[in-house]
Amino acid sequence: MSFIKVGQDSKGQDVNLHYVDLGQGPTIVLIHGWPLSYESWEYQLNELPKNGVRVVAYTRRGFGHSDKPWNGYDYDTLADDLKAVLEGLDLQDVTLVGFSMGGGEVARYMSRHQGARVSRVAFVSSVTPYLLKTDDNPDGVDKSTFDDMVDGLKKDRPDFLTTFGKQFYGDGLLSNPVSQPTLDWSQSLALQGAPYATEQCARAFSETDFRQDLQTIKVPVLSIHGEDDKTVPYKNSAKRLDQYLSHATQIVYDGAPHGLLVTDKEKLSQDLLTFVSGSDNFDRADAEQDQY
Repeated sequence: MSFIKVGQDSKGQDVNLHYVDLGQGPTIVLIHGWPLSYESWEYQLNELPKNGVRVVAYTRRGFGHSDKPWNGYDYDTLADDLKAVLEGLDLQDVTLVGFSMGGGEVARYMSRHQGARVSRVAFVSSVTPYLLKTDDNPDGVDKSTFDDMVDGLKKDRPDFLTTFGKQFYGDGLLSNPVSQPTLDWSQSLALQGAPYATEQCARAFSETDFRQDLQTIKVPVLSIHGEDDKTVPYKNSAKRLDQYLSHATQIVYDGAPHGLLVTDKEKLSQDLLTFVSGSDNFDRADAEQDQY
């Protein structure tokens, strides 16, 4: 397995992240969602390099096979980790793809590090611009929803993640878009995360305001979101993106849940390849706005 040092923890111990680097061509960096690891990009890691692109994916601190320090789960630190990956591998003209919680890392990196080394940005099922309902963010989600998540993790983490995983992929009585083995596989990835990292990251993605971060992004932007996302509802997230990124291309997958990287894997991969190529030849049935 390959690891890259991204910094040190509060005790002066090195923090190393597990990563994979596949293929050749224009570089895509995939940043995974909560509470999984880079392995959740399995289909994209297998397919994208076949199409003339280089794909780098890493697991954020606290999850998968990456180191699990006690702290450092705020977005400033996570954005610094991303910077260390880009610099450590000397990546240039990168397309950053942030899924769910990973969208926050992309937004914070672009503002905190002035978008260095990045030529394009894609948000997939992203937590941006700001999930928490506050006086100046009335379209957000009530804090009690996130409190219940953390309480569920503390009470019975495996049970909470089982229920969460079903919602993540839109699995229910009348809809089974993924198999039980796929749910089991996803659960196994989630359980590799440290409990404290899982809880702290839940607070980070639910309480961090990315509105100002988004306004610093000047490169082409693609946003892809599932219309029926119950985990990060479209109306609380991507639907509001054009308030802060008027030049973004918005694509909504009709009836799709949160876990697009599995449920809509072929379509998502093709849209990412189209975006990296510099084309705007997206499916016009889904594209709300086809301009940069």
